[in-house]
Amino acid sequence: MAAADYTGTVDNTTQLLVLGSGPGGYTAAFRAADLGLETTLVERFDALGGVCLNVGCIPSKALLHVAKVMDEAKSMADHGITFSKPVIDPQALRGWKDRIVGQLTGGLDGLAKKRKVRVVTGHGEFLSPRHLKVSSPDDPDRQQVIQFEQCIIAAGSESAWLPFLPDDRRIMDSTGALEVEELPARMLVIGGGIIGLELATVYQALGVGVSVVEMTSGLMTGCDPDLVRPLEKRIRKQYEQIMLGVTVSGVEALDEGLKVSFSGDGAPDPQIFGRILVAVGRKPNGLRIGAEAAGVDVDELGFIRVDRQMRTNQAHIFAIGDIVGEPMLAHKASHEGKTAAEIASGLKRSFDARVIPSVAYTDPEIAWVGETEAELKGQGRPYGKGVFPWTASGRSLSLGRNEGLSKLLFDEGSGQLIGAGIVGPQAGDLIAEMALAIEMGCDASDIALTIHPHPTLSETLAFAAEAFEGTLTDLYLPKKSPKKSPKKSN
Repeated sequence: MAAADYTGTVDNTTQLLVLGSGPGGYTAAFRAADLGLETTLVERFDALGGVCLNVGCIPSKALLHVAKVMDEAKSMADHGITFSKPVIDPQALRGWKDRIVGQLTGGLDGLAKKRKVRVVTGHGEFLSPRHLKVSSPDDPDRQQVIQFEQCIIAAGSESAWLPFLPDDRRIMDSTGALEVEELPARMLVIGGGIIGLELATVYQALGVGVSVVEMTSGLMTGCDPDLVRPLEKRIRKQYEQIMLGVTVSGVEALDEGLKVSFSGDGAPDPQIFGRILVAVGRKPNGLRIGAEAAGVDVDELGFIRVDRQMRTNQAHIFAIGDIVGEPMLAHKASHEGKTAAEIASGLKRSFDARVIPSVAYTDPEIAWVGETEAELKGQGRPYGKGVFPWTASGRSLSLGRNEGLSKLLFDEGSGQLIGAGIVGPQAGDLIAEMALAIEMGCDASDIALTIHPHPTLSETLAFAAEAFEGTLTDLYLPKKSPKKSPKKSN
């Protein structure tokens, strides 16, 4: 791609420019500043943190905590304690959520000032391989041009949309859903992935009749079905409908609501909903930043290809986060951002993560890392499996949640852990141990012989390793010879 020339006025110069201040962007900017680079951070929001902190990860988890508290209070009726029906004040709820966001964005502002990172607010667009134009969000005609020596693109992604939907405020994406403007009697979630199901969890707990429609044959594509099954069983009892293998064929905006038509095997007749949440994925912002003027290659979907050092085809321009491809996860972006900043500072680094964990903060939570069973079967790769059902976990039973399980997958040849999945409360916290175990090349004995505290949910991971080895005593399993882990070379 031919790069553009720029010979106009320059308002500011910087050694490193970071475009986007999400988890990857601010991590990159702060690390580069710590390493001595003069750094400028460009962000289109009025506050640092990008989509994740301002209208994504953090506010959604705050609302999910509310949903969890309400659901747990309700479930205590089965254990002899009954609470009165909660009174929901949407305005106060929004205020609490916004205060959490404000506390974190304020903290980022302070960290930027302490590191002398210059923050510029506005939409960034490349003018050349060394120049970026930043347009003010309040007045697009008010612009400044920044000249840079190196650049890290961390421009993220945005919610994908369905082109046939009418322009109606009652149809919202994840950002709109987090505002909790109103609580309709009925809401349709289009998309049975992580984002749709997390927000469905919130609205169902707040008293909304939730329906989910998913075009594929199962919820949460990419996750093993046995991990999704406990979640699906639970929410089928809570939600009005879960429609699999069904698509939305049309939406008509009426005064009384949104009339939705469906298609596919088993599709229901048209129905009226008070609100629709569109959660059909995210698309990268690579086509919105004028990358062609910088000579940066962007594919037709908006992704930017990078190497293991996070460099684009322009050696002085790096890219990180959602814009470089799946998985679109904040923790991946943060590690990529640190890698790019260190390389820009002259250090010898590369992004070399063996695994990246995924978490759905639904109820129950689902978390997985490394290879899935579906992937291993597709590859024809021999593997072994150890599973521990939480019906035999004292800690799980004391929480009143016995539907979970812990599953570990081992390479048949080396005996090393290559994948893990957990479904149940706190699965997102528990999965980190298995990510470390894979990074460290642990086998079943390494996990089983690590003493885990009792009674905890963490010990279910050790029990799953024992189930694989044939040494488990907390369940009676068919007898088999204990598996011998291959000897490790020094």
